[in-house]
Amino acid sequence: MLIKFWGEAVNTAVYILYRCPISALKNKTLFEAFSGRKPGVKHLRIFGSLCYTHIPSQLRHKLEETGENGVFVGYGTCEKRYKVFNMRTQKVIVSRSVMFDEKTLWNWEANDELHVSIPWDSSEESRITEGEEEFESPNQTLESPSVRSSPNAVTTSAQEKRQASPRPNEIETSEPYDHTCLKWKSLNEVFAQYKVSIVEPESFAEATQDEAWNQVMREEISMIEKDSTWEMVERPGNKPVVGVRWIFKTKLNLDGSIQKHKAKLVAKGYTQKPEVDFNETFAPVARLDIIRTLIALAAQKNWKIFQLDVKSAFLNGVLKEEVYIEQPEGFEVKGAKDKVYKLRKALYGLKQAPRA
Repeated sequence: MLIKFWGEAVNTAVYILYRCPISALKNKTLFEAFSGRKPGVKHLRIFGSLCYTHIPSQLRHKLEETGENGVFVGYGTCEKRYKVFNMRTQKVIVSRSVMFDEKTLWNWEANDELHVSIPWDSSEESRITEGEEEFESPNQTLESPSVRSSPNAVTTSAQEKRQASPRPNEIETSEPYDHTCLKWKSLNEVFAQYKVSIVEPESFAEATQDEAWNQVMREEISMIEKDSTWEMVERPGNKPVVGVRWIFKTKLNLDGSIQKHKAKLVAKGYTQKPEVDFNETFAPVARLDIIRTLIALAAQKNWKIFQLDVKSAFLNGVLKEEVYIEQPEGFEVKGAKDKVYKLRKALYGLKQAPRA
């Protein structure tokens, strides 16, 4: 690496040390002690490796390359952002869309790629070395002309030096390392601790096993009834009845924790027939150019811009067609299970819902 990147190398070292456990905190990391959550390490990459950044479609033509090569020189303020030295512009950029080739370095003298292979020897698992460097420095690796002809030159030379002059601080262990788990944990404990995966229910039966999903379903039904979206009527003999189903989604925070659960009652619009259940499906929408123009005008006139989130926006559109739906699963009215709902306003999933 060039001397101008040593500042980035120090920042990267501090970034990694901040995510390493220390004995003073009882094998906790500084990141966990400060933020209260375990740091993610899946995004860590080899410093100085070759990588490729994505070029947005706005900055290239259709037939041009979608990426350009660079050198990984550090991490951004966010965990999933990388600092990359662009070889074409000779500038450091911050990007999330990066693909890494960790087996390839950049030869700054030859201005070309350099493939370095560092195999993992199983015998090295039983050797513990303290205070000494086992490999040559990166600058010596790049300057050596034998590396290009022999990718294993770095590893071989390091092993020969170590065998020729054994260190007193090297400890040989004859017994292999035991990988047996010391404690068993359930999947719920693992998911709660590491936030690896969020399992969303696929059916109403699965959702009823969790009180959180039951609560959001009751809130959804309450919102629908509060807006007078439907009315209960007898089942019609000359009109088809559209079925409904529940859709469950989990909204997450930036750190991966659960923000809230969302349950939507969606109509099976794929069963609707043209000229019977709906006529027009065209919905006027705002173009992105118009939104940009309004924002530019507000910036010029020093106007205030307010953002509103209309909850259950589709439930505010009045229907012109006569549409009937089944009673939602789990919320059937006792003594009136044969009756259906006649929609006054639109429901998610209907063909004419965007127009309404």
